[in-house]
Amino acid sequence: MRNIALLFITLSLFALLVGAFFGTLTGIQYVKPDFLKEVIAFNKMRPFHVSTIIGWIILCATGGIYYYLTHDLKLNLFSKKLASAHLLIFILCIIAIYISLISGNMGGREYLTYAPIISLPILFGWILFGINYFKTTIQQVQGWPVYLWMWGTGIVFMIYHFSEAHFWLIPYFRENFVRDITVQWKSYGSFVGAWNMLVYGTAIFLMSRIKNNEDVSKGKKVFFFYFLGLVNLMLGWAHHTYIIPTQPWVRHLAYAVSMTEWIILISIIMSWRKSLTKHKIEQHHVSYNFLMATDFWVFVNLFLALLISIPTINLFTHGTHITVAHSMGTTIGINTTILLASAFYIVNLEDKGHINRYLKIIKLGFWIFNISLGIFWICLLLGGVEKSIWMYFTENPTPFGEMQTKLLPYMYVFLVAGFGIFIGIMMITIPLLLVLMKRIKNY
Repeated sequence: MRNIALLFITLSLFALLVGAFFGTLTGIQYVKPDFLKEVIAFNKMRPFHVSTIIGWIILCATGGIYYYLTHDLKLNLFSKKLASAHLLIFILCIIAIYISLISGNMGGREYLTYAPIISLPILFGWILFGINYFKTTIQQVQGWPVYLWMWGTGIVFMIYHFSEAHFWLIPYFRENFVRDITVQWKSYGSFVGAWNMLVYGTAIFLMSRIKNNEDVSKGKKVFFFYFLGLVNLMLGWAHHTYIIPTQPWVRHLAYAVSMTEWIILISIIMSWRKSLTKHKIEQHHVSYNFLMATDFWVFVNLFLALLISIPTINLFTHGTHITVAHSMGTTIGINTTILLASAFYIVNLEDKGHINRYLKIIKLGFWIFNISLGIFWICLLLGGVEKSIWMYFTENPTPFGEMQTKLLPYMYVFLVAGFGIFIGIMMITIPLLLVLMKRIKNY
């Protein structure tokens, strides 16, 4: 079973590398539209980037859950055959998605731009995962720690909201614009919330294991955080729909819920950090560093999220680079740092001596990655402010092309920072891949 978990994680790291590479190319095309236009135009390159990065998040979270259930928690997996089928289905779906994008058969919507038929086996894979997860945990664990609740909730809501994201295929939704766009943003917001449950559950699991104390995952505070995250998953999506003519109470509720995002996670990480001994930190210092990076990115993205969740501010930021900064900061700064902490924790258990050979390059990659991400994030914010001024605060706005030209200085720095993120990711992930492939070969 350990081999299947490691294969999931190995595939995810390849996806991170490839997704970061596509992201770099997408950034070049944004600044220089003719770059590779005849090979892969921007409208194809961006879906390659987005789909691959989503693959990184899903595969790494899934592989980590399989590994932690069987290796750390010592549970007997309900069915290794279901896990193998899950892996095989996802591999075949990855191939199908790339074929769909390369061939231009992109009939889906945002995040899911590939041919919609591919979503059926993906959904089936999630159902297999859910059966395996609940059959394993319900029969063997009493008094679930919060991370088991978060993983289970994430799986269930992923199945539902992934299905909901395809309601546009039903004429009742597709033929009514307001209904269609509302359900689209509702499903995507909750879809992201579902994978956040998997990722944040992983963060709490890591904190409990590094400290070697289950109190981290069973206290009142973490369960309050769980229910807060659950409310955000179910209702927080609505702050994306302020501009849609829906019922006022939906907007008001979304605003109230959005104000609570991530606050408790910051508190949990800070309390955990203060309680760690130097010995515990040294045992898993790379994972610790990535969780501290998570703490920082949660803080800065919380500040931005609170601002853009205010309806008046949201009106001026919607459709600008500020929204992109929020989504990229969350995906790269929070989800990716947590999942890299998870990957390093697992590799440290599998072959600590081997990974220690690469510590210098990993540490350098860590700083290149985080500093580049900070510059990248700031450039997007500044670009968003400029665009918002052009759209809403200029009496006689210049043509769109001139406005884009004015943004170029920010975008050039953004492009260099994006390249720095890619270099940092390479320096971090290649050592992980070398160790993982060696371990898989030996099993």
